[in-house]
Amino acid sequence: MSEKLCRLVTLGCKVNQYETQLVLETLERNGFREALDDETADLCVVNTCTVTSNADSRSRQVIRQLAKHNPGTRTLVMGCYATRDSSAVARLPSVFEVVTDKRELPDILARHGIVDMPTGISRFEGRRRAYVKVQDGCILRCTYCIIPQVRPGLRSRSPDDIEAEVRRLIDNGYREIIITGVHVGHYGVDTSRRRLGQTPFRLPHLLQRLDKISGNWRMRLSSIEAAEVDDNFIAAAADCEHLCPQFHPALQSGSNAVLSRMRRRYTVESFLDKLEKMRDVLDNPAFATDVIVGFPGETDAEFEETMETCRRAGFMKIHLFPFSPRAETPAATYPDQIHGTVRQTRMTRMEELERDLAEQYYRSLLGRSLEVMVESESTRAGWVCGTDRSYVPVELPGTSDDIGQMCYGRATRTTRHYLEAERVDDGQEAGGLMETVSYLHR
Repeated sequence: MSEKLCRLVTLGCKVNQYETQLVLETLERNGFREALDDETADLCVVNTCTVTSNADSRSRQVIRQLAKHNPGTRTLVMGCYATRDSSAVARLPSVFEVVTDKRELPDILARHGIVDMPTGISRFEGRRRAYVKVQDGCILRCTYCIIPQVRPGLRSRSPDDIEAEVRRLIDNGYREIIITGVHVGHYGVDTSRRRLGQTPFRLPHLLQRLDKISGNWRMRLSSIEAAEVDDNFIAAAADCEHLCPQFHPALQSGSNAVLSRMRRRYTVESFLDKLEKMRDVLDNPAFATDVIVGFPGETDAEFEETMETCRRAGFMKIHLFPFSPRAETPAATYPDQIHGTVRQTRMTRMEELERDLAEQYYRSLLGRSLEVMVESESTRAGWVCGTDRSYVPVELPGTSDDIGQMCYGRATRTTRHYLEAERVDDGQEAGGLMETVSYLHR
C-alpha cells in the first residue's frame, strides 16, 4: 500500500481532541502518515467547534488556510460547527465531505476506502496525558448552550472497550488518564435501566472498575455537573485510589436568579453543599469551575453574588467566559444584553479573584507531599515543571529524563502561578504521600 499524507487540526474541547486522535489512528491503519511541515497533505481533517461565534470563525479560517497551503488536497470537516452549519462549511475551499453526525463517520470513511476503524486509541499524539472519551451527547437545555443541538441524545461506550483502552494507554507509557465526555455525569443513562435484580452501571461504577487496574498511574475526571455529585459519586471518589482529588463542577453563575435564567439544575446553596460533602470525605480536594460573566440581565448585585459564591467555594481554578450569544439559543434573544465594557470590567475583577483563590489553595499545600507528573523542563536550569494530583502547577529539581514520569517532592514555597517543591526520592516519599495526599480525610 502506497503511503499517503494527512494533516489533522482540532479546535475546541477534550472530546474533539480524542475524536481527532481516533481518526488519526484510523488513517494510519489505512496507509496514511502525518505530513511534515514542508509536505503537502493528500487529505486534511478539521474537527470544528461552535461553542462561540469566534470558534465558528476560527474553524472557517483553518479550513481556508489548509486549502491554501496544501494545494490539491481534499478536506474532510467534522465537529460541532460542521453539524450546525453544514452548508456553509461545504462551500469552503477543498471541502469534499462534511460529517454532520459523527456516528456516521465509519461509513463515510469507508466510502472513501478508509476502513478498519479501531474501537479506541492507543496513544495521544503530542501529549503527556491521554483523554478517554466515555460518552457523547447532552440532553440538557441550558438557555445559553448550543451543544445539545449539535450533539443530541446520549451515547455511552461499553465498559469493556473503555477498560481495554485505558489498559492499552497505560501499557504504552501514559501515567495520567483523563475521563471525558460531553456530559460525563450522564455516563450509562442511555444503557443502564433499572431492572429487577440489576443495578444500573453509571459513572461511579465505571470509576471503580477502572481503579482496579494496577500500576503507577492516575485517573482524572474532566468535569461533572453538580447535580450528579450524589452520595454514590462521593463514595466512589473516596474509594478510588487512582482518582485524583481534583474535580470540575461547572458553577456558571453564583446568583440564583441568573441560574434560573440559565435553566441550570441547582441553586447556589445546593452547589456549595455538594462541595462541603466532598471536603468531608476527601483530603483537601481541589475544585475548578466555569463561570459565564455578563449573562443577559446580570445586575451589579448578581455579579457580586457570583464573586461571593466563588470565595465561599474556594475554587482553585476558575475558567472565565464572557457571555457570547449563540443563534438559536433562548439567551441570545433575552433583553438586557450586557455591554462589552461592563463584561470586560467584570472579567478583570473575576480574574483577580481567581488568582487570589488559586494562591490561597497553593498555600494550603505547603509542607505536604506531592506526586508530580513531569511535563517539561523549566526555564530554570536543573528544574522541571509538572502538575500534582490536585492539578496545581509545580516546579521541582529534575532533568529531561523525568519528563513523562511521576516524581515526588514536598511543597516549600508558593508564587502567584505555581508551587515550588524540594525533591524527595520515591522510596522516602511512599509513606508521606499516603499520609498527606490520601483521598480519605484524616
